[in-house]
Amino acid sequence: MPVDPSRVGTTVGPWTVGWTERDSLLYALAVGAGQQDPLAELAFTTENSEGVTQQVVPSFAVVLGFGKGLPDVGEYDPTRAVHAEQEMVLTGPLPAAGQARVTTTVTDIWDKGRDAIVWTETTLVEAGSDRLLARCRTGAFLGGAGGFGGERGSSPSWELPDRAPDVEVTVSTRPEQALLYRLTGDRNPLHSDPAFAARGGFPRPILHGLCTYGYTARILVNELAGGDAGRLASMRGRFTRPVLPGDDLVIRAWRAEGDSEVFFRTTNSAGEPVLDRGVVGLRPGADGGSR
Repeated sequence: MPVDPSRVGTTVGPWTVGWTERDSLLYALAVGAGQQDPLAELAFTTENSEGVTQQVVPSFAVVLGFGKGLPDVGEYDPTRAVHAEQEMVLTGPLPAAGQARVTTTVTDIWDKGRDAIVWTETTLVEAGSDRLLARCRTGAFLGGAGGFGGERGSSPSWELPDRAPDVEVTVSTRPEQALLYRLTGDRNPLHSDPAFAARGGFPRPILHGLCTYGYTARILVNELAGGDAGRLASMRGRFTRPVLPGDDLVIRAWRAEGDSEVFFRTTNSAGEPVLDRGVVGLRPGADGGSR
């Protein structure tokens, strides 16, 4: 059944979300921090290591804005709803603990014929200071919800440089990765319930797309920004294939001219893209450089 295009402009919120140091640490572990070497990412995984200031993996901003889920856009089959694209823009590093007012607005509903894509924009404003922390744009693919005669929509141009990547890192997810990641807030049974996953056409529960997104963000911060989470200004990408818990992820990145913009692609071990058309924006480092 088609979704309702008149729901564009619908707003949910504001509501208040709060998080603690423990929440930030749990998120880091849920996206693989410390998995290969427990001593390598202490800024993400501990709050009391000598000489180390706690940082937050930047993609935690997207999770903080997901508390109310997708606004009401009409009827659709939840077993055929998957994350399609994700973009985030951050004004600076996220605090390890805090509160924010969150508002989500339906900005676009695209008709892809049989299917639909619903776009929402979520803002996080720090409680008390009214400082904008992050703006997140999310595309949800709703299978079977198209055919209402709306606009198909378009995407920005994207092309990888014709050369070897500047960064190539392979990481392994764990068989229980989705069970750990769901503790950060996304309890969609698609990632834990075999019966629900089977109704969606999957052989077993799949990994959250935002878990893959978080793995990728963490690796790019480490490899491109020297582990300084505050230098990641923006990140966008398109989810193209499901990842199963336990799969390997290969993250490749290419610096563009000027080094403030980086293109990336995350693939599975077979070389198939799972997070594609990726672009990261970087702030200059303390020395004025972007590397």
